[in-house]
Amino acid sequence: MVDLPAVGRRMEHNRKAIVIGATGGIGGAFMAALEADERFGKVVGLSRRSDPPVDLTDEDSLEAAAAALKDDGPFGLIVIATGVLTPDGGKPEKNLRHLDPARLASVMAINAIGPALAVKHFHRLLPREGASVIAALSARVGSIGDNGLGGWYGYRASKAALNQFLRTAAIEIARKRPEAAVLALHPGTVETDLSADFTAGRETVRPPEAAARLLDVIESATPAMSGGFYDYSGREIPW
Repeated sequence: MVDLPAVGRRMEHNRKAIVIGATGGIGGAFMAALEADERFGKVVGLSRRSDPPVDLTDEDSLEAAAAALKDDGPFGLIVIATGVLTPDGGKPEKNLRHLDPARLASVMAINAIGPALAVKHFHRLLPREGASVIAALSARVGSIGDNGLGGWYGYRASKAALNQFLRTAAIEIARKRPEAAVLALHPGTVETDLSADFTAGRETVRPPEAAARLLDVIESATPAMSGGFYDYSGREIPW
């Protein structure tokens, strides 16, 4: 478990934040929490319906949005609060018979490749000096070491790929922004559309509580944590 310092110790006043996926359950909760936090002077929410719009499956939209926000930066916090369980709203694969190449490619594009491209374009908006964070929503089921049940092939694989993208990006980003932290975060089982059919017998939290817990981890992040995979309490999750 990471020994988290007091919340907000690294949080400077008048910071700026971007939330990609701002209309989702957790993304919307991040927006509400950050807009209510007096330490943030500007909070930008991005989605398919925002101005500028972003679509994780369209790199041009990510590049254009990052370029449009360049003069408003730097941004000390970039949250990527996106993800799908399956690309078509169906159930995750229980066994090998259910694997479909098109569905696998789609969930990989949304859960792994899209966030990686977001980091590619938006990390340039971080300050060169001073504390900053890029945090992307991952999931415990993306842990290979913690996989004792099997199933959920596409979702597991896409989140594992996301973790590797973030780990690798953290190494590169540190070369020019040594005080930045790039984090893969597990929010727990959150009461959103994504998890609606899979909460039986599980401890769940509402989106505002999930966002608040993750912000505690984000606000206390240090460069030593960059490239790591953490849950909502700051405990490191095995790869």
